[in-house]
Amino acid sequence: MLTGVIEFRIDRRSGVSTYMQIVQQAKQAMRLGLLNPGDRLPSAREVVEATAVNPNTVLKAYRELEREGLVEGRRGSGTFVTKSLSSEATAGDDAPLRQELAAWMRRARQDGLVVEDVDALYTAVRDEHYPAEERS
Repeated sequence: MLTGVIEFRIDRRSGVSTYMQIVQQAKQAMRLGLLNPGDRLPSAREVVEATAVNPNTVLKAYRELEREGLVEGRRGSGTFVTKSLSSEATAGDDAPLRQELAAWMRRARQDGLVVEDVDALYTAVRDEHYPAEERS
């Protein structure tokens, strides 16, 4: 992992812009408690070396995170997380909801579900409980 905290993975076939993939992955790491206030994001150079994306793309993603108030750029020091998005229900391997979901995933796999089946089931149930107008 870059700087021991987060490693960005770019899927060039996803249809999601590269900068938005970086934004989404940083937010996911914040929600899961992998990035916390005070943590430094990898430098643009580190991300470029690891992912072969344009440096301006990384900077655009970091500016978006800054615009949302989640990170702060410090001249000469890097970009640092300023806000937590995690909750006790989601952060850490021992979080109760994470453990329940892991148990469910094990059962789904034992029952022969493939990733596409799990994704379809998850999306259907999520949409029942979180209507589109409630999601951001």
